[in-house]
Amino acid sequence: MTGIALLRGINVSGHRPVPMARLREVLESAGLGAVRTYLQSGNVVFTAIGKPDKSRRLIEAAIERDFGFPVPVILRDAAEWEKILAANPFFGKPGVDPEALYVTFLDAPPPAVALRKLDDLPDSPDAFQRIGNEIHLHCPGGYGRTKLSNAAFERKLGVGATTRNWKTVNALAAMAAEGAA
Repeated sequence: MTGIALLRGINVSGHRPVPMARLREVLESAGLGAVRTYLQSGNVVFTAIGKPDKSRRLIEAAIERDFGFPVPVILRDAAEWEKILAANPFFGKPGVDPEALYVTFLDAPPPAVALRKLDDLPDSPDAFQRIGNEIHLHCPGGYGRTKLSNAAFERKLGVGATTRNWKTVNALAAMAAEGAA
């Protein structure tokens, strides 16, 4: 399996520092193969044998053991990642700048009752659409200005979330494809 792990809440304003070179070493020593990172915000592509949930638990345990603090990890395999790319309802639409696209990844399926709470979120000028365990975002003013933040989705849905911009989502797909070749 080629996996893509998204680490939540590291290297933000000097808090919970996780140097990427050290992270690669830690994950390789924990048994993952071909570990590569993208940027400093906790994006990891790797190969592993077994189910994604086993790899997620292994990553979380290795990070806590080596760095001394827990880091939630959201994991998708390469096949899931390709489906996420293909499903983006905003990409390629007239007037939509790819620089304004983001994907929020949920760490678990939200309860059905919580999904109704999404109707309470503001959607102008921003727009969102939930597809499976992802929320595709179009934020023309930028992610820093949107009300559709990780915290907003976590409050409404009761599950963890982390967001990546469209460039990062595509870069991770390319890295996963390289690893699978």
